[in-house]
Amino acid sequence: MTLFLISAARAVIEMLGLCLIGQGVLHILAGCRRESNRIYQLFDLVTRAPRQLVAVILPGFSGKAVGVVCFVILLLIWIGLAFLRKII
Repeated sequence: MTLFLISAARAVIEMLGLCLIGQGVLHILAGCRRESNRIYQLFDLVTRAPRQLVAVILPGFSGKAVGVVCFVILLLIWIGLAFLRKII
């Protein structure tokens, strides 16, 4: 049961990380028109909660930096869960 919970958490975090990467790529490709892009809006909806959490925890960061910091934190958690899964 514990391995399943760790694997499920890793899958959710992996999905959030990939959505952040996709949002960043669309930010570059779509430019000013990114807000009208449906896929960008979907990625924004999916990643809004973790980005807001990072913005609250680290109030010194703004805009694009919040997304990058959020991705780094998610990556570290994902790696930590991988090590935890190996130990258990």
